[in-house]
Amino acid sequence: MATIGNSFPQLIDMHKGSTEGSVVELLSQQNPILDDAIATECNMGASHRHMIRTGLPSVAWGRLYQGVPQSKATMQQVDDTTGFVEAMSGVDVRLLKLAPDPAKERLTSAAPFMEAMNQEVATGIFYHNTETTPEKFKGLSARYSSYSDTRGTIANQVVNGGGTGSDNTSIWFVTWGDHASSLIYPKGTKAGVSHEDKGEQRVLDESGQPYFRKEDYWCWHVGMFVKDWRYNARVANIDVSNMLAGSVDLWALMRKAYYRLQSRRRDGVASRIAIYMNRDVLEILDVQSSDRSLLAANPNYTGLTHMTVEGKEVRAYRGIPIRETDAILNTEAAVPVAP
Repeated sequence: MATIGNSFPQLIDMHKGSTEGSVVELLSQQNPILDDAIATECNMGASHRHMIRTGLPSVAWGRLYQGVPQSKATMQQVDDTTGFVEAMSGVDVRLLKLAPDPAKERLTSAAPFMEAMNQEVATGIFYHNTETTPEKFKGLSARYSSYSDTRGTIANQVVNGGGTGSDNTSIWFVTWGDHASSLIYPKGTKAGVSHEDKGEQRVLDESGQPYFRKEDYWCWHVGMFVKDWRYNARVANIDVSNMLAGSVDLWALMRKAYYRLQSRRRDGVASRIAIYMNRDVLEILDVQSSDRSLLAANPNYTGLTHMTVEGKEVRAYRGIPIRETDAILNTEAAVPVAP
């Protein structure tokens, strides 16, 4: 099962050799999603239009001297939009004159702004919703927002963990690829964080007194599409309190999600698949993986394994790398059953 690297142009790859390269590398250390996500240029300015097949054509058994019934697949047009998160950092020019490396000083000053941007985009991938915040982009939770046992529906890609309150969390199986999920960026621009040196600016301090500083403008114009919802799966409604108490079988829930994932079928389409969860879930998963009593009671138990991907040792489940990200909250509201 393909995971990382291969022939996909990663967000980091697209910036190597550019002035933004060091910036994206820095963000990669803080956001593991960037290790997997690919970026696709929009085909309509700041939005991306694609067609989703919603139904197959009908076929019929033929008979001699009879015609072939006409039929066609049904398609739905979907437009995914982008938004931009931005920040302005600055350093007093007097400090820069004293610094042995002014450029490094400016980058150090910008680091917390970039980390904040990174966390915002990571949160957006899982939680942003254009219906409530149209200036942002549509994330995964807004698409996988209900659960159902009815096959052939997007709600069937959501496994119900049983939680009913507001202290729930999720585990995500995400397939990155042109045919599945991808980040997007406006046509004619660069993927990732862009930077503009605004030079020396006259500004006012808190008392209204003027001074000069060198300013840097940072902007990340980003969105997301899910072209085929069958390639992703969500384990929702994991009650955090019950999980920490040891009464939630995370492996059973992950197994259900795995078997609803189109990517596992190795259908010949290149894919990069990853599993995302926060550190609390990963810790309990590790506990359940090393519990001798559980292993004895479940001889076919599939626990955590380790694999090396591009020189990095990562935890894995059924050959799929597991990524730890605190962008996934422990305070999710319960996902309802599909109407």
